[in-house]
Parts: sequence; structure tokens; C-alpha cells
Amino acid sequence: MPGGGFGEWVAAFEAERARREWIADPEWERGVELPAVVVRSLQKFQVGENGDGANLRAKAEQAGDAAYSAAVRLFVDEERNHARLLAELLGAAGAPLLDGHWSDGVFVRVRRLLGLRTELMVLMVAELVAVEYYRSLRDGLADPLAREVTDRILRDEQRHIPFHVQRLHQAFGELAPSARPFAHLAWLLLALAGALFVAVDHGPALHAVRASRGRFLLAVARHARTVGAQMAARGRRTAAEPLPE
Repeated sequence: MPGGGFGEWVAAFEAERARREWIADPEWERGVELPAVVVRSLQKFQVGENGDGANLRAKAEQAGDAAYSAAVRLFVDEERNHARLLAELLGAAGAPLLDGHWSDGVFVRVRRLLGLRTELMVLMVAELVAVEYYRSLRDGLADPLAREVTDRILRDEQRHIPFHVQRLHQAFGELAPSARPFAHLAWLLLALAGALFVAVDHGPALHAVRASRGRFLLAVARHARTVGAQMAARGRRTAAEPLPE
């Protein structure tokens, strides 16, 4: 993955956009069979993926790095494509979309509390949760269309982790040395809280794909510790690696 300036991330996101335009969409017309609890879970995730990212894009522009701002716009485009894929998948299942959900409203309000660093920390929690959630669905669902869609989204979310780690590593480096351990602790607590919420709220869907709440929590906690160490690492750069498949 890119490890220098954010211009490399712009190139990587643009290359991925070109690849998406080149490959065909999944064959929606063949339909999909999903357990009812998975449908309800995906409806909530679709709402979360469907934001316009305006607040994040504004904060990225204020950061004063044109390349980073451009990369964030391309990242938001990928997230909106996830919302489109989930909407098509739900349509193939004959399920309606939700206009909104209270859990997404809470998530958005928490993200916007402070500056870019806080927004990215909350967003990173969502990415870690999404990685484990889509991995669980991909590996646990039998329907080939559902597996294809969740695999596509999973691969994008895995690429997003090192992108956010790189910017958060810079943000942690701007803190006073005495404040960094507290920021690291806040990150771990935030990640655990987010994982616990999703494990409870989406527990029936996880159970339907033979992924227990406990295993889900442990997986997210393990990844949170790994990326937390990368964010807090000393030095001007950090080895931001994608999560394993």
C-alpha cells in the first residue's frame, strides 16, 4: 500500500476507481436469498454507508494538504459505492431500504464532536467493525451473489485501514508526548465500545452466519490494538499494513 505522501493514495484510489469502472457489476437479476435477520442488519449498514461525507471533506480541506483532501474525496466515493452495492443487493432480495436509523445518527454526531483527529478515530472504528462484519458475512453466507458483494466491500475496507492509519499517525505525532498515551487509551476504549455496540445490535445476523459475538469482539479488539500501535508509533512514518484476509 502507499506509504509516502498522500499523492500516492490519490493515485491508488484513482486506479481502484478505474478498475471498478472496467469490471462488470454483479448479476443482480439472479436474485439473492438471505436470512431475515441478515436483511435487517444490511439495511442498517446501508444507511451508514450512504452519507455524503461533507463534514469529513470539509475538515480534510482545512488540514491544508491538497493531496490528502483529494484522497478523502475519493475515499468517500468508495463508501458511497458500498451503499449502492448494498442497495442493489437488498433490492435483489426484495427488501426495502431504510430512510435512516438512530444508530447512524448517534455515530455521525459523535464523529462531528471535535476536529479531524476525533472524526478519523471514530471512522476508523467503523472501518475495523466493517472489516470483521463483511468478512463474517462473506464466509458464512451460502448465496453466491451475497458472497460476491460482501467480498468486494471487504477488500475496499481493508485498503482503507492503512489510509486512515497514515493520517492518524501524523495526528498522534502532533500531540504532546504526555498526551499520546491517553489518546491511545481513548482509541482502544472507543474501538471496544463500537465493537460491543455492533456485536449486540447485529448479534442475530452474526449468529445466522455462524459468527459468535465473542469471536467478533475479539477480532475487532485484536485489530484495534494493531492499528493503535501503528498510529502511536514513533517516527515520521509508520508501517501501515492492511488487515489480513
